[in-house]
Amino acid sequence: MSTASPTAADVRDAARRIGDAVHRTPLLRSRTLGERVGAPVALKAELLQRSGSFKLRGALNWVRALPVAERARGVVTVSAGNHAQSVALACREAGVDALVLMPRAASPAKVAAARGYGATVDLESVDATEAFERMAVVTRETGRLVLHPFDDPAVIAGQGTVGLEIVQDATAPDVVVVPVGGAGLVSGIALVLKDARPGARIIGVQPEATATLAASLAAGRPVRGPGRPTLADGLTAPTVGALGLEICAALLDDVVTVTEDELRDGLRFLYQRAKLAAEPAGAAAVAALIAGRVPIGDGEGVVAVVSGGNVSEATVAGVFGAAA
Repeated sequence: MSTASPTAADVRDAARRIGDAVHRTPLLRSRTLGERVGAPVALKAELLQRSGSFKLRGALNWVRALPVAERARGVVTVSAGNHAQSVALACREAGVDALVLMPRAASPAKVAAARGYGATVDLESVDATEAFERMAVVTRETGRLVLHPFDDPAVIAGQGTVGLEIVQDATAPDVVVVPVGGAGLVSGIALVLKDARPGARIIGVQPEATATLAASLAAGRPVRGPGRPTLADGLTAPTVGALGLEICAALLDDVVTVTEDELRDGLRFLYQRAKLAAEPAGAAAVAALIAGRVPIGDGEGVVAVVSGGNVSEATVAGVFGAAA
């Protein structure tokens, strides 16, 4: 597979490649959130995507671009959950064997979903860092192909189709706010947003507990963040990808962080006012808006990406129980 940095044209190619297999998720206007931030706000409801998150787009684009002769080798990947489910689904539909390395503390619901879609799940790794190290060993020993969860041009291009839909469906978006884990989604969206609307701003959001992107941008290379526990398990990549960092350094306007309490506020808002059953990672952009982390100018239109909805009942009960 190519290692060259993807372009806006690659995102448009990805849209043609995967368009018959993904949902065109809606942009939902939120009057209540708009009143709170003082600007029109739309929610890109990617939690309604097949497999429950945006991750299916990148996995499908990667698998469908894989030469048929290579598919018999099978693939291996690392995931805390959403990418695992998406790779399992994409590979099942293409007849490719999928092995997913997940941390032992991964959500049982996400582990069960990945297995349900047909993947073999390996839970031998203590954390994501060890899982990435284990992936290198598995690749050497088995000859499986690595389907990286975020640091791959085909994956980034696939995730960028979220941004392509925003550009096509929103009325001149001025600010797009995106949750950030490994930076595959935010960099893919940035490629098409800045190509179509150079003056628009794109803002990344990470939990304070991870906060790898700002540190990596300052260092000029991927560096590790605090690595503390967070409700937003979908944003716990040990660092951002090199390709995503390169794109973000050129195109990202800002990156902000949110606290665990702010993530809870964002999740509660989406459940109670927007009627969207998001996961904490998927609520990060809304959390940043509610907390006032993103300055909004007069007359600017805002899109917040709600990136996923694969959440356990226990997590939701804990968030709402804490508010009781």
